[in-house]
Amino acid sequence: MILQALDFLVILLYIAATVFIGLYFKKRAEKNKSEYLLGGNTMRWYMLGVSDASGMFDISGTMWLVTLMFVYGLKSIWIPWLWPTFNQIFLMMFISGWLRKSNVTTGAEWIATRFGNGKSSKLSHGIVVVFALIIGLSMLSYGFVGLGKFLMLFAPWEYVSSLLSIPYNAIAIEYVPHVYGIVFTLFATFYAILGGMVSIVWADILQYTIMTVASITIGIIAMNMVSPETLHALIPQGWDSPFFGTHLNIDWSGKIAEVNQKIQEDGFSLFSLFFGFMFMKGILSSLAGPAPTYDMQKILANRTPQDALKMSGSVSVILNPVRYFMITGFAILAIAYYQDLNLLVGNKIDFEQILPSAMIQFLPVGLLGLLLAGLLAAFMSTFAGTLNAAQAYVSNDIYLKYINPNASQKQIKKTNYTVGIAVVLVSTLIGFTLKSINEILIIVTSAFYASYIASNVLKWYWWRFNGDGYFWGMITGIVSGLILGVIQIKYPHSITNIIPGMPEGLIALYLFPVTLIISLIGCLAGTLLTAPTDSQTIETFYTTVKPWGFWNPVFKSVKSKQPDFTKNTRFLKDMGNVAIGIIVQTCLVAMPIFIIIRNWQSLFITISIIAIGAIILKYTWWDKLHEI
Repeated sequence: MILQALDFLVILLYIAATVFIGLYFKKRAEKNKSEYLLGGNTMRWYMLGVSDASGMFDISGTMWLVTLMFVYGLKSIWIPWLWPTFNQIFLMMFISGWLRKSNVTTGAEWIATRFGNGKSSKLSHGIVVVFALIIGLSMLSYGFVGLGKFLMLFAPWEYVSSLLSIPYNAIAIEYVPHVYGIVFTLFATFYAILGGMVSIVWADILQYTIMTVASITIGIIAMNMVSPETLHALIPQGWDSPFFGTHLNIDWSGKIAEVNQKIQEDGFSLFSLFFGFMFMKGILSSLAGPAPTYDMQKILANRTPQDALKMSGSVSVILNPVRYFMITGFAILAIAYYQDLNLLVGNKIDFEQILPSAMIQFLPVGLLGLLLAGLLAAFMSTFAGTLNAAQAYVSNDIYLKYINPNASQKQIKKTNYTVGIAVVLVSTLIGFTLKSINEILIIVTSAFYASYIASNVLKWYWWRFNGDGYFWGMITGIVSGLILGVIQIKYPHSITNIIPGMPEGLIALYLFPVTLIISLIGCLAGTLLTAPTDSQTIETFYTTVKPWGFWNPVFKSVKSKQPDFTKNTRFLKDMGNVAIGIIVQTCLVAMPIFIIIRNWQSLFITISIIAIGAIILKYTWWDKLHEI
């Protein structure tokens, strides 16, 4: 048994705290729909910022980032652009403000403000609800199984079954992770369903506090155990530099030779090509705005559009320095003491085991429990936020819109509880029945996220785009993405045979333009073959949100009725701020890495860039929030 009594005590104290939070905010959440789903739009932007950042501090992502740091060093700071991480900068500069101006409860409800209430709008509304639920259920089912597999390393079933006097064979070993996951899912469900958005935010703040303490402690341990000279002797040339050329040019031969196989499997060797595809996809994804998940709900929960912009801006500052202090600490400990780690899974090295193996190897009793509590909290934070978003879409966009529009507050409360429990049960069932959650995630993310981009870029920036175009763009993108996703999973060699040299792990990235083009064709055909959105709806949207883009016909019509109306001319300013913001965000990632590896010269340059960027944004963004 790895965990000791003190570790268990720390974890139990955290669980007790979440239960208390759920009970404490129960009465407030029961007041009305807005209080339950959005905290009544009364919470401070910095609290929501901590909550949003906390939800991104998840177990699976952290394991992946530790692996990337171990293998690629400072060059790994670019790879998370796959998500893309810099979408927070686009949200910060303008999109969060545009979204919050709508004064709606969910992203699906927002559709009516853009396309009206006709048939095409209802179809678009329906496809967004379907999209949100599929993404939500997939992430929930994946999350609790992944958590269970992680916990099995620290609390083996042999010990737990003996402790609880349960026969070892009472549960098939392949389902033990599900059981572990369900236990903590129940606690996350408890405070999310009872306390709504407010309890989720306060639980997230608790989680972030735990992770901050753990991260700083781990970074200090790493700095004390691994000197710069020792690290330099163990890493390959280029590991400690963020810059790259056409090829990655990191060779672990003579150091840890098996890492080269990992680089080959990842497919990042031709790094400039990978970077180009990744950056293009990231820009388009960011321009589309947030997907209808917990991130969007946090934006909608802000008091004002200006607060929504501040919240999105705070996420990178709150999350990156703390998270990468821990990531870098674990990575250099793993490099220095590589032979002491147990990375074998089925007689094969799995570098994603670096995080749990390093935790077992290097953390003292008590601190191990604290970090585990933090990682459990990270799971519960993401789970609760995703559950809240799924509840919002079912309760607000199905029950209140189509089934019982005149529901009483008591009926709404009962529906929220019922929907929350049902969503958890369905996601749990999916987790038990699917053979490979990872395969399903590949299909979902490649198909559904790719299909989301074309429709959601056009809705912001082109006046002629209508509900029919939105619906057909989403449908064609989803269908084509599903077909390509199934081929990718079932017949990956058929694609690599057509395009020799394409890494299997990056097929989804390189096929992204195919899905995008098909979806774009659906958008254009659906729009141009049908009538425009009615003038009253589109003019109301334009005057309320004031987006920049191709809106000139609408602007002229509004101007004729409202001579004092002025158009949004901030395109160049916003995009300039985006460029500065991405540079600062990247430096916020690099800064803790330079501290841990004690590269003081690079640290000074990085801090100087952050300071200069912050000063510029003070005058070009912060002081101009009222214009956005």
